[in-house]
Amino acid sequence: MEYILQPWPWYVSGPLIAIIMFLLIYFGKTFGMSSNLRTLCAIGGAGKKIKFFDFDWKSQRWNLTVVLGAIIGGFIAHHYLSVPTNIDLNPQTVQDLNTLGFENAGQTLLPAELYSWEYVFTLKGLAILILGGFLVGFGTRYAGGCTSGHAITGLSSLQLPSLIAVIGFFLGGLIMIHLLFPLIFG
Repeated sequence: MEYILQPWPWYVSGPLIAIIMFLLIYFGKTFGMSSNLRTLCAIGGAGKKIKFFDFDWKSQRWNLTVVLGAIIGGFIAHHYLSVPTNIDLNPQTVQDLNTLGFENAGQTLLPAELYSWEYVFTLKGLAILILGGFLVGFGTRYAGGCTSGHAITGLSSLQLPSLIAVIGFFLGGLIMIHLLFPLIFG
């Protein structure tokens, strides 16, 4: 049980991901979470109004089980396999976040300054959620997939557009955290 409660090293988790990707490619499937949103919209009848959602969603039922497994697995991992522990952040990062107003930096994955109900219902919180949601949705559609789809499936099948998308994701993350984050929370 102790082994399960600790983070797995790369030489265990990496090959497990590679085996899963090999099996998906072997059976002609692709992995990606954002494609499930399209499937759910098609199930809900959006295909009657918008051509993009008019497709055979039943062929994607297997991918919905991936989402269900991720939800169930996340619940089990959080409630039964997690050991409360501080996050091992660089002391300079903790100090920088404290300067920006994050009181519990390094002590929780979900800081109250971003994830509490009090913050969500402020003008700033709503603006961040709406703008962030739009940018993630637009970016996912424009890039032809989400980070997991491009970084795991696309790179493992040697697709150049996925490499370009992953480079863009990293550059966007660096710009956000080093330029925009201090402007938003400073």
